[in-house]
Amino acid sequence: MSINEEIKQVKFSSEQQRLVMNIIFTGNHLSASSNRLFKKYDLTNQQFNVLRILRGQKGTAITVKNIESRMLDRSSNVSRLIDKLLMKSFVERIPCCEDRRRVDVNITQKGLDLLRSMDVDVKSMELACLNCVSEEQAGLANQILDQLRNVKP
Repeated sequence: MSINEEIKQVKFSSEQQRLVMNIIFTGNHLSASSNRLFKKYDLTNQQFNVLRILRGQKGTAITVKNIESRMLDRSSNVSRLIDKLLMKSFVERIPCCEDRRRVDVNITQKGLDLLRSMDVDVKSMELACLNCVSEEQAGLANQILDQLRNVKP
């Protein structure tokens, strides 16, 4: 279904405006879909993002600031997310020997086990999205999205 049909708008002022509205609408749609998936595991999109970042560290702890710089949602309160993941025993804080003010974060075995249990569902969701666009279309869309992020309003 087209964006025009989805939001019941007959006409946009330009194809560029239609594109921006389409990106926002589609981003919200994808976010809602992933929220439904992660809710089954008692996680939010942002908590899942933190766990994936930590799993990618392959056992090496990193700072909250480093996690924050890699988040998909930059408006997330990473310290609060880590607190919630700590309460679920999915992450651990590790005091830094050189700087007592710095605390590193690492994923626990329980966190790794959770992600492993989610992998099939997450892969299925990703494949559903990937199968509807070609490699060439994805490349063009990525170029456009990169351009749009460079715009400073």
